[in-house]
Amino acid sequence: MGPKTPVTEGDFLRQPLREQISLKHPLVRLTDLINWERLAASMSERFVSRKGRPATSPRLIAGLLYLQHAFDLSDEEVV
Repeated sequence: MGPKTPVTEGDFLRQPLREQISLKHPLVRLTDLINWERLAASMSERFVSRKGRPATSPRLIAGLLYLQHAFDLSDEEVV
């Protein structure tokens, strides 16, 4: 069982996230500067689930850790 595949059909009730947010926001601009494929490749061996539910994506973990550090948030606040 892996990550959910994105819906490719034209669902008129769901707009892509990039159409709902400001592309000039600093956090959105930061996501375009990070090489997510390289990050996932280097961290994926540490995010392996051998039992139970699937492992959390390295991109999600890195993003949450960045937000937690940048905005001095607790674990509960960042989630």
